[in-house]
Amino acid sequence: MSAEALYDVMSTQRAIRRLRSDPIPDDVLSRILTAATWAPSGGNQQPWRMIVVRDTMKKKALGDMYTTLWEKFAAMYRKRFEGLSAEEQAKEERTITAGDYLCAHFHEVPAVAIVCFNPKMMAVTDAKQDRISVVGGGSVYPAVQNLMLACRAEGVGCVLTTLLCQVEGDVKSLLSIPDDWYTCAAVPMGYPVGGGYGPIKRRGADELFFEDVWKQQISL
Repeated sequence: MSAEALYDVMSTQRAIRRLRSDPIPDDVLSRILTAATWAPSGGNQQPWRMIVVRDTMKKKALGDMYTTLWEKFAAMYRKRFEGLSAEEQAKEERTITAGDYLCAHFHEVPAVAIVCFNPKMMAVTDAKQDRISVVGGGSVYPAVQNLMLACRAEGVGCVLTTLLCQVEGDVKSLLSIPDDWYTCAAVPMGYPVGGGYGPIKRRGADELFFEDVWKQQISL
């Protein structure tokens, strides 16, 4: 893949919540899952596992959990953009509508990757800091990003959600996840309904990168 093609994949990786029920061919899914294994992790320990859920009843159970959590989130999210312009409100409403679609069709999505991690396999160097620990995630989420980039490269839609982490116990019970493993993400995957991927809107490098000290604009 050329540099130009790689940048195109990264700059068009939208969250795709409208997914078709068409199955993902095994060879395509195999390439996507293999890409996840190439991700870096602390000490190369790969302290993650992913359960690829394709069973309809299990997807239905996950979807029921997701819907309950999404409805609460959507109500809160709507309050956040009450003061925005009509144009901005319409944009945010489209996101919620897409989330509603995912809820309604969760059991039809071809595959859902449930991302698990084992903290005993991680070198969590910020565990004693007086703040939320985040370092452990650096050994897990790169694999999730690789998975999603591979989906994009294959034309498979996907979205990263952490809502199901709120009902981790129920998810662990449903999927027979061991006591010493936990969940940190779910990635529904399937071919997009409609156009799918396209340009994304993000803050630019001039806002997010500094040079030498905090808030000093980087010269590029």
